[in-house]
Amino acid sequence: MLRLDSIGKGYGPGADVLQDVSWSLMPGDFCVVTGGHGAGKTTLLNIMALAEQPSSGRLMLFDTDALEADRATRAALRRRIGIVFQDLRLLDHLSVADNIGLPLRVAGAQAAEIRQHVGELADWLGIGNRIDATPPALSPGERRRAAIARAVVNRPDLLLADEPMGDADNESVAMMLRLFEHLNTLGATVVIATRDLAFARQSGHRCLHLERGYAAGAERGAAA
Repeated sequence: MLRLDSIGKGYGPGADVLQDVSWSLMPGDFCVVTGGHGAGKTTLLNIMALAEQPSSGRLMLFDTDALEADRATRAALRRRIGIVFQDLRLLDHLSVADNIGLPLRVAGAQAAEIRQHVGELADWLGIGNRIDATPPALSPGERRRAAIARAVVNRPDLLLADEPMGDADNESVAMMLRLFEHLNTLGATVVIATRDLAFARQSGHRCLHLERGYAAGAERGAAA
C-alpha cells in the first residue's frame, strides 16, 4: 500500500522537520501516528497525501514511485486518498452538501448519486439537518464532521486524518472512531495522527511515534 524509505523534509535553516523516516503500511492497516507539537506528524501525513514533496527519500504508493510519477499519475493516486486536514479546509462559499460531495463531483459521479451518498453520510454523522448551511454557520464540531464526511464520501483506499478528534466531546470522538473503523473493515487503510497518547495506547491499533522528526518507535497499542 505505502512505503516510506529514509524520508526527510526541511523548510530552511535548522533541523529538518522529518529526518530519515522509514515506515510501511499494508492494505487494511489501521495505524495511529503520535508525537508532540512539532514532532512532524502533519508533515508526514502531507507527504503521504502527495500534498508536500519530501526533501529526501523515496515514497512508494499503490506500487507506484510517487515522487518520480508524472502529473497525471500523481493526480490519479490522490483520487485514491482521503484526508482530513487539521485546519479542515472547508470552502466557506459552498454549502455543507457541496463540500462533502466535492470529491464525488470531481470523480464524475451523477448528481443523484452524490445527493444519496452525501445525505446518508451526513445523517450518519448527525449533520443531516445542516447540509444546506455554509461552514461559517456551523459549530466547530459540525465543521469537523463535515470535513470527515468529505474525506470519506468516495470510500478512499487510504484515509489520512490529522488530529480529527480535535476538541470534540467523548460522544463525537466515539462516533468518528466508529466511522473510521467501519471504513477499515470495508478495506480502507487508515492513519490517524494525534497528540493524544492515551487514545493511541488504548486504541489497540498499531502506533508510530515521532519525536523531533525521527521515528522513535513503532508498537501496537493496548487493547481497549
